[in-house]
Amino acid sequence: MHQRSSVGELAEQLRQDLDRYPPGGKLPSSRALVERFRVSPVTVSRALAQLAAEGLVITRPGAGAFRARPRATETPAGDTSWQEVALSADGTLDLVPRTVDASGVTVSLAAPPPGVLEFNGGYPHPSLQPERAMAAALARAGRRPGAWGRPPLEGLPELREWFAREIGGSMTAAEVLIAAGGQSALATALRALAPPGAPVLVESPTYPGMLALARAAGLRPVPVPVDPDGVRPDLLADAFRASGARVFVCQPLFQNPTGAVLAADRRTEVLRIAREAGAFVIEDDFVRRLAHADAGPLPRPLAADDPDGVVVHVGSLTKATSPSFRVSALAARGPVLERLRAIQVVDSFFVPRPLQEAALELVGSPAWPRHLRALSAELKVRRDTMTAALARHLPELALPHVPHGGYHLWLRLPDGTGDAARAFGSGGESALTAAGLRAGVALTPGRPYFSAEPPAPHLRLSFAAVAGTAEITEGVRRLRAACDEVLPAKTSRRPLP
Repeated sequence: MHQRSSVGELAEQLRQDLDRYPPGGKLPSSRALVERFRVSPVTVSRALAQLAAEGLVITRPGAGAFRARPRATETPAGDTSWQEVALSADGTLDLVPRTVDASGVTVSLAAPPPGVLEFNGGYPHPSLQPERAMAAALARAGRRPGAWGRPPLEGLPELREWFAREIGGSMTAAEVLIAAGGQSALATALRALAPPGAPVLVESPTYPGMLALARAAGLRPVPVPVDPDGVRPDLLADAFRASGARVFVCQPLFQNPTGAVLAADRRTEVLRIAREAGAFVIEDDFVRRLAHADAGPLPRPLAADDPDGVVVHVGSLTKATSPSFRVSALAARGPVLERLRAIQVVDSFFVPRPLQEAALELVGSPAWPRHLRALSAELKVRRDTMTAALARHLPELALPHVPHGGYHLWLRLPDGTGDAARAFGSGGESALTAAGLRAGVALTPGRPYFSAEPPAPHLRLSFAAVAGTAEITEGVRRLRAACDEVLPAKTSRRPLP
């Protein structure tokens, strides 16, 4: 966070200083800028790159940075109004919609304004990422023979083997494809398993990015409620019968957003119900490597106990590493594997080989298990800090389930009758989110997590995207202020002394 603000501040200072130099004039050397502004060489390099991207400077390797010459003429603004007709003509006849609502995804990807604490983030803070280990892995990967060549379309055999071992059971490397992150793998699976217009069963609530993928593919998400033990098998069977769906998407481990783990007796039931319906189960095992220190032994992936090819498994390294470390596995058995492979090849050819080589270097290094242990311990501390702060300052917000994995909490806002219900009724989540921003904390409203009408208003709070426990405590205090603004005074409880 500090480095990002330093880059922006230095870029602004250099931008203001450009008038000192004639067009084509040389700027001070990087060393001089480091000494003058007391910043790191990396900060100087990134600030100059930002100005170069804006067309204000030109960098020449070995020579330095120079003020760019102004453009001779200004390009007149074009007229893009014709696109309104082209993009909407005959839209009612489209099987697959050409417009995509990505708002549920962008809320967890967008950086909050300066000074706003990030309780809406979808990835761990840089302090939780193995940056040194990733840098070392990438450096070693770049020196591997053939590292910059074309990889096998299915992925590097050694990396496929590693993912197969991680899944367990009788899964083999031949049944694993390497994909560019979990989102890409989910998109491939949905396109492979259901035609446009078909229903697809989803957990309720569930990950908004998956709902957006389904709708972008022209599918109709059908909700199946989740409780603290995961999806309810009785309602899953009812949904298959009522909808005729042939696909069910689920997150059996630390489900997003509830944090639920599919109970042992329900695991076999889910597989049996899907098999009897002639349906596939897409298992999004997105957060297995973010178990907390008190999680205990984790259940195996559903794919490990599925010899019949019911499960299409998606597993990713991204959440435990970095948003930019987009390496995942797409595993399946039977004829569907070739369909998955064909769609992936057409969409993206292959995952860049240097990234695959870096993944192999990372997971094979002693730093990898050390990182996972440290991450597990820190996530538990952060979760406990947030739950304690919420109990102290916001007891009116219900926390039905405290998860033992993942990076967020799922809170139910007040409902029922009276002023609290009216405050958090229609538009209440949006009102609280806006009040949170005014108070200096970014929140994630619960509405995008439901594919149909939600049963109650909710919030999802991330405890991993901020710098540490002090920011978690301060963020909850700011959330208290936001609730005081939205809730009527007689229903808003003050912090405990």
